[in-house]
Amino acid sequence: MTSTQRTRHEVDAQWVHIHYSEAAQFKTVYGFSGQQGVVHLEGVRYMPRGVKSDTLMIYMHPASTLQLLPMPNAMAANGVHVLCAGSRYARNDTALIMEHVVRDMGAYIRHAKEDWGYQNVVLGGWSGGGSLSLLYQAQAEKPTITHTPAGDPYDLTTAGLLPADAFILQAAHVSRALVLQDWIDPSVIDENNPEVLDESLNIYNADIKPPYSAEFMLRFRAAQKARVERRTAWVKEMLTDLKRKNGKEVERGFMMHRTMADPRFLDGSLEPNDRPIGMCYMGVPETANSGPIGLARFSTLRAWLSQWSLADTNANGVKCASSITVPFLALEHSADDAVPQQHTDMVYREVASRDKQMHVVKGASHYFVGQPELMQNTVELMLDWLQERGFCKS
Repeated sequence: MTSTQRTRHEVDAQWVHIHYSEAAQFKTVYGFSGQQGVVHLEGVRYMPRGVKSDTLMIYMHPASTLQLLPMPNAMAANGVHVLCAGSRYARNDTALIMEHVVRDMGAYIRHAKEDWGYQNVVLGGWSGGGSLSLLYQAQAEKPTITHTPAGDPYDLTTAGLLPADAFILQAAHVSRALVLQDWIDPSVIDENNPEVLDESLNIYNADIKPPYSAEFMLRFRAAQKARVERRTAWVKEMLTDLKRKNGKEVERGFMMHRTMADPRFLDGSLEPNDRPIGMCYMGVPETANSGPIGLARFSTLRAWLSQWSLADTNANGVKCASSITVPFLALEHSADDAVPQQHTDMVYREVASRDKQMHVVKGASHYFVGQPELMQNTVELMLDWLQERGFCKS
């Protein structure tokens, strides 16, 4: 990290609205997004006051809005132009199709280059935005997708996606689908009744205490995978049945109980790092497991295949990484309570770029809560990396 004293800037927040035409079979979000063949997107651009730049850094998550996270504002305060881009599914991933969000990201990048005049775009793949950004960049560099996992036509090979010029992966997981498979509660026997459990697989049963044996973990992971696969099979059967009926009903929503039960939450001997044990980024794991906002708690058939089924999703960061050739920086947070420890390295090893680096940010939590100095040190690392490649000035 550099010891150079950088200038801190006041930051102006600019509301951003862009839109583009797209025909849709049916409406998937509330509001006017997708109405009358137009997708409307909103974001916030952080502009360091008095600083001109030919580079824009873009943070985007499939369903969250990231402008309230500390890192985008910190980067702007250190002289970087930053866009926090919201997808059409902002704050509601129930019906989210990852391929649609790729188009949304592409609209922002085209707007940044053609309307705002930026020469360079750097993707900031943070948290769940990591797998989205990896999927986007892979399809921009080597487009292959012509249909969604549900079989609906959606051609990204003709979408004119503009590749980003560099990539920073930070505190990001491989895939929403892999995280779900690793976190889902395999003790659930009846998908319609969360109280019917196999107590021998219930890590919140007081009789099952960490550290967990290797035998238990093998059985637990196999049962997690089997639960996801059972749900995926049901989803595909339902889609086939709806298509066979050829009626007005073309989609269906459903609920998934208990999806926050990763043994790593409770057992620090599993893939040890500096994360707090007995907690997760959503609070007490047992409470989150049955709460209203767990992973994949509410989904549609198509959304399940696109974002939650590991066997079907295109948003698998490890697979996408092999198509990415731009300069690549990977940052693992060693005290991350949201991203499993090994995920950053899994992606990093597969990235095809000849110019790639990985750093472990010792002690960093997922959001740098109460860690302003550590966050600033991380900002300095990122700025040095960008400056060395001509994407920002000192």
